[in-house]
Amino acid sequence: MGELITLVIYDIPDDKLRLKVAKYLKSKGLKRIQKSAFAGPLSTAGRVELAAGLRRIVRGEKVNIQIYPLTPASFNQRVVIGVEIKYDEEERLIT
Repeated sequence: MGELITLVIYDIPDDKLRLKVAKYLKSKGLKRIQKSAFAGPLSTAGRVELAAGLRRIVRGEKVNIQIYPLTPASFNQRVVIGVEIKYDEEERLIT
């Protein structure tokens, strides 16, 4: 089926681990869309690799990570309420 938009959301209480997960998601080409949410196109194999990598990073920790494959059409039907926040600019300030 090719690439689907992959949405990753997470709750990770540990700051250091949360930063490690965020950096890993960025390294896989996903973009931050909220504080604890990333999205971007990945193939099925890319999603499998992503999940395996996340499992390695968080092994044994109390976290909740969810990975959703979405068609571009379903992703484009999302409803965004509020102002647009440019997370890339914010990340430059804190990294």
